[in-house]
Amino acid sequence: MLRVSSAIAAASSRFLPVTMVQAQEAIALLSDQGHFLDLNDAACNLFGIPRDRLLGKALADFSGVGADVATIPLQCTSGYPLCGELLLLSPHGTYREVTYTLTPRAIAQTHLVRFHPIHSGRAAMEAELQRHQQGLALCNELTQQIRQATQLNDILYSLVSGLRRILEADRVLVYQILPDGSGKAVSEATLPYVPVLMHQTFSEEVFPRSAQHLYAAGRVRAIADVHDPGAGLAPCLVDFIAQFGVTAKLVVPIAYDVGRASRQNALWGLLVAHQCGRPRQWVDFELNLMRQLADQVSLALTHLQWAHYLDTEVEARTAELQVTNHHLHQGICEYKSREQAKNEWVSVISHELRTPLSSLHSALKILATGQLGSLSAAGQQMLSIADQSAERLMRLVTNVLDLQRFEAGKVVLNPQICAAAPLMEQAIAAMAPLAQQQQVILVSEPVDAKLWADPDALVQVLTNLLSNAIKFSPPGGTVRLTLTVKPGLSSPQEQPSTASQSAALFQVRDQGQGIPPDQLERIFEEFQQAHPHSRRKGGAGLGLSICRKIITQHHGMIWAESVWGEGSTFSFTLPVAKPDCES
Repeated sequence: MLRVSSAIAAASSRFLPVTMVQAQEAIALLSDQGHFLDLNDAACNLFGIPRDRLLGKALADFSGVGADVATIPLQCTSGYPLCGELLLLSPHGTYREVTYTLTPRAIAQTHLVRFHPIHSGRAAMEAELQRHQQGLALCNELTQQIRQATQLNDILYSLVSGLRRILEADRVLVYQILPDGSGKAVSEATLPYVPVLMHQTFSEEVFPRSAQHLYAAGRVRAIADVHDPGAGLAPCLVDFIAQFGVTAKLVVPIAYDVGRASRQNALWGLLVAHQCGRPRQWVDFELNLMRQLADQVSLALTHLQWAHYLDTEVEARTAELQVTNHHLHQGICEYKSREQAKNEWVSVISHELRTPLSSLHSALKILATGQLGSLSAAGQQMLSIADQSAERLMRLVTNVLDLQRFEAGKVVLNPQICAAAPLMEQAIAAMAPLAQQQQVILVSEPVDAKLWADPDALVQVLTNLLSNAIKFSPPGGTVRLTLTVKPGLSSPQEQPSTASQSAALFQVRDQGQGIPPDQLERIFEEFQQAHPHSRRKGGAGLGLSICRKIITQHHGMIWAESVWGEGSTFSFTLPVAKPDCES
């Protein structure tokens, strides 16, 4: 490093002439050892690195062809220019093809190199198309995270890290405005040499109320050079952001609807991209992408608002239910037996929850028709969420009641001789709308077999298993329902025996993610689910427990098999009708 520093000091009087400094082509001065002595702005832009981080460094450090090849031209003493090609490594980890022209001893005892990017129309189009595809993928990723109610911090991290890669910017951050007018970066992605702004709080003077009102009204800023007087930035602001290395910036607002009555948007914060050390001309694609992603954050904020509202409502309803439960407990204590108390509890729950839920669900359906007035798009969306939540609560209450009836011994099955094929077709038809909505293919292979079973209970088991398989299958996947009659088969561990009664083996196969091995048995327990996101798909962990109770009362067996990443198979057996039953 002493030799490099000496070479730079010795070359202090041999810097690039003004005409070369202002030239559009990339020009650099190199020492005999291949270290940068000086570069013009075009060269810094080509490397994507500020000048002060290039001076004294070897060209070989930024070349993808190896140190030996990068320094060979510098050993030339012929005095004639040399030409060749190099792969330049950008700070983002990508390579760029350039040609170079080396003039030995062009200025005093230094070497002058001119770099020229190798332009390819097709390559440029493919690169631009890739950027658009990456932007679309990022938007889809954020949309999926919002739908899955992912935490806001995780959504913002995906946003800034993905956007920084697409823009190839030095820094991308989300700036949140606090209630007192101050602000802070709540999520940030930077290159290693760029100062970090996370966990720093900035006073209101940095972003005054007057500027906040402009951004709340939809203002965006695309500044190619903050030092350009035409950018309209106050000198004090330029000096302030200079300490963080900011040379160019792109800013879009993050706002959300504060209510239909107010007819205005509230500014939550800003989505900001920074280029450090050199100017940058932002393009329309980058600005539009930033706007789209800011809209995604606004949507996430709206979801959080409604989630908070629903939590508040749940707390209020929970308080009411606690009061109701207190009265129920007093009433239960008056009964002489635990069985009588349990039956009373089920009766009250049916009255206190199922009836008002049915009324609420009906009211939501009427609102959805528009008979009571039209709603905004946001209102329609919230109405859809409320309707889905009401349906889920209805299913939950129904499952709880069914489970209680099983445990109380009030469920009496009515087994009879029934044909398997029509019942399979009935279950498939019931699940066809859900399969179409989830873009899943339903396949059934009915078998003309006679069963000894309760037809309604069998259809309930089949529809429950098909519904689960559809919900956890990817779009385009296939769910297959099959039936095989085997002699004496009760479970996968038993071998068929011709001496025992024949059994009908039903199987529902899906192509979903699969079930972890340690969950294959637990999923049949009450309120147990194999996937963390099962509740977001509308499940409560009761359906499989009810299926097991139905199959057990039929003297059959039910079990699950799965290969992680390939799908699951749910199987159950039922007795085949005996010949003497048919006579």
